Amino acid sequence: MDAQPFDLALIWAFIIGFGVIMYVLMDGFDLGVGMLFPFAPDETSRDVMMNTVAPVWDGNETWLVLGGAGLLAAFPLVYSIFLPALYLGVFLLLAGLIFRGVAFEFRFKARSSKYLWNLAFSGGSTLASFAQGVVVGAYIQGFEVTNGAYSGGALDWLTPFTVLTGIGLMAGYCLLGATWLILKTEGDLQEWAYRLTLPLLAIVLVVFGVISLWTPFVDEYVKNRWFDNLSVLWIFPVLVLFFAYRIFRSVRQRSEAMGFVFTMALFIASYLGLIASKWPYVVPPDYTLWDASSAYSSQLFLLIGLLFVIPIVLGYTAWSYWVFRGKVRAGEGYH
Repeated sequence: MDAQPFDLALIWAFIIGFGVIMYVLMDGFDLGVGMLFPFAPDETSRDVMMNTVAPVWDGNETWLVLGGAGLLAAFPLVYSIFLPALYLGVFLLLAGLIFRGVAFEFRFKARSSKYLWNLAFSGGSTLASFAQGVVVGAYIQGFEVTNGAYSGGALDWLTPFTVLTGIGLMAGYCLLGATWLILKTEGDLQEWAYRLTLPLLAIVLVVFGVISLWTPFVDEYVKNRWFDNLSVLWIFPVLVLFFAYRIFRSVRQRSEAMGFVFTMALFIASYLGLIASKWPYVVPPDYTLWDASSAYSSQLFLLIGLLFVIPIVLGYTAWSYWVFRGKVRAGEGYH
């Protein structure tokens, strides 16, 4: 076989990885706002909270579609193993997103049933966040695969470890949501978000710390990467602690934007640490990036189309955030 001029599997891995982290960051804060919804000071505050994310939430989920479609096209083996292994988890994720999406539109029209849409919004956000965390935990655990097909049980993804990763991601999204509210609101609601941020940060650090200590016991490969050869991987937990400190400082200094920026940076450092610890396996513990990739010609054909799509998605995303920049106040907003 002739040598190929580009390693398209690597390029596609970067594209899908970029799509996933964009989804985590951009949909993470509005999922966090949803989970904080029941604890808001009053109904007016809930109106403002929803209006901070109403103009952008559906565009944020474009990245989830992009990542899923790219995974199917470029790494069909990953898709064919992940979907049977995580079928119920993915179903719960999508159900949560559906409930939340419907609540966005109906809550502003409702009168007597408004409390039900509040419940749908917060419940859907919680369910979707927990399901995403469980999926991450299941990926860390690895999958039982025989002859290129998933051979485990329907509930193998649900273990104490994955429950903890689900709780950890929920806490992380709540932290993103709180720092987003600091950025986008003012007055009593902003002060409420300030008060929530440091306790949420503490919960995130504790849960992430427990997950980090637990991970070597569920994945021997990760244990070898981190402990047998002390390497550059250790820069990622150091970065997480540094960004956590910067979040703490931003709250103390009442810096509105930097708390959100450093929370996103904390997520990116954690995400890169996970990728680096698993590299190059995409279906742990058996299949590497190149084992799971589709034909070179298929990847090339799809890549050409995606090179037109990604700039468009980035463009309208940036434009929507620019148009709806600034503070959101009571009585104002998207609706």
